[in-house]
Amino acid sequence: MASHDIPIGATQVSLAALNERSREIFRQIVESYLATGEPVGSRNLSRLLPITLSPASVRNVMSDLEQLGLIYAPHTSAGRLPTELGLRFFVDALMQVGDLSEQDRRSIESQVAGTHSAKSLEGILTEASQMLSGLTRSAGVVLTAKNNVRLKHVEFVRLEPERALAVLVAEDGQVENRVLNVPAGLPTSSLTEAGNFLNARIRGRTLAELRSEIEKAVTEGQAELDQLTQKVIAAGLASWSGGDSEDRQLIVRGHANLLEDLRALEDLERVRSLFDALETKRGVIDLLGRAERADGVRIFIGSENKLFSLSGSSTIVAPYRDSKGRIIGVIGVIGPTRLNYGRVIPMVDYTARVVSRLLAP
Repeated sequence: MASHDIPIGATQVSLAALNERSREIFRQIVESYLATGEPVGSRNLSRLLPITLSPASVRNVMSDLEQLGLIYAPHTSAGRLPTELGLRFFVDALMQVGDLSEQDRRSIESQVAGTHSAKSLEGILTEASQMLSGLTRSAGVVLTAKNNVRLKHVEFVRLEPERALAVLVAEDGQVENRVLNVPAGLPTSSLTEAGNFLNARIRGRTLAELRSEIEKAVTEGQAELDQLTQKVIAAGLASWSGGDSEDRQLIVRGHANLLEDLRALEDLERVRSLFDALETKRGVIDLLGRAERADGVRIFIGSENKLFSLSGSSTIVAPYRDSKGRIIGVIGVIGPTRLNYGRVIPMVDYTARVVSRLLAP
C-alpha cells in the first residue's frame, strides 16, 4: 500500500500565516470540536475568547481560516469545524502535550507491569492495548512480530509420501499450519521423533529462541538425531518463520468504544468503515509497520492515510523495544479524529516505554 501519511511538521500552513487573534480563534474552534464534536459559531466564540471581539470580527477571521483550509462549515449558516489539515496544524504547531499525572503513570504501570510475572509477551501486549482502550475510550491496537509468540506444542502429520503438515500451537491458542516437502522414503518415525525433540524444548519459548536452542544443540552434538529428522526440524522452523521479517500479528481491543457517542447516521457509517478496515488487517499492519521505522509517537489523521480516508479516524502509535533495544512492534490507539490528542499522545508514549522496560533484562 502506498504511503499516504504525512509526518509531523509537514503541514502546508505555517504558524507565521496566523496572527495572535487568528491563532486564538482557531484554537477555540479545535478545542470545542475535540470536546463536543459540534460546530461552533461566531457568537459563541466571541464569548469564549480571552480577548474582546465582536461576532462580526470573529466571522472575518473565520473566513480567513476557511480560505487557508483550516476550518469548514458542515452546513450552510452553521458554525465551523476543523478540517483534517486544521487538525494536523493544531497537533503540529499549537497543541500543548501535557505530562501524565502520577496517578496515570501508576495506573499504567500496575495494569501492564502487573501482568508480567504471570503472562507471556502476548499477555502483556493484550493487557496494554486493553488498558489504553479503556483510558482513551478508543480501540487499542498492537502490532508485533509473529515470531515473538510464545509456543506450546508442535506436531508433524504425513499427508503424502513427500509432503507433511506441520502444526504449531501457541500459548495464546493461535494455530499455524504449514505444508512441508519431506525427503522421499522418510519414515513416519522421523516425523514422530522430530515432534518429540521440539516438544521437549518448545514450551514458553518464542520461535527465535527455539531456533537458537536447536542450532546450538545440533552444533554441540547434543541432538542425537539422524539426518532425515534434522531435515524435518529445519524445514518446520523455516516454514513457520516464513522467511519474512514482516510477518505480523495484529491485536485490537475495545472495538465497542468506537460505537459510543455516535451522533448521526454518518457517524455510524464512519465506524462501520473503520471496522471493515480493522477486519482486513493487512492494511492496518502496513500502516502500523511504517510507524516502526521512526522513533517516538507517530500520528496519522484521517485521509492522510489511504486506509482511513473513508472512516475519518486517527491513529496514535509508538514503537516498543526488546531487551536488545531493537524495535519489535508498535502500540497505540485508533479512534475518531476528535481524540484528546494532548492527553492520548503522552499516554501512548508512556505505555510503549513501560512495555519496553518489561522486555528488558
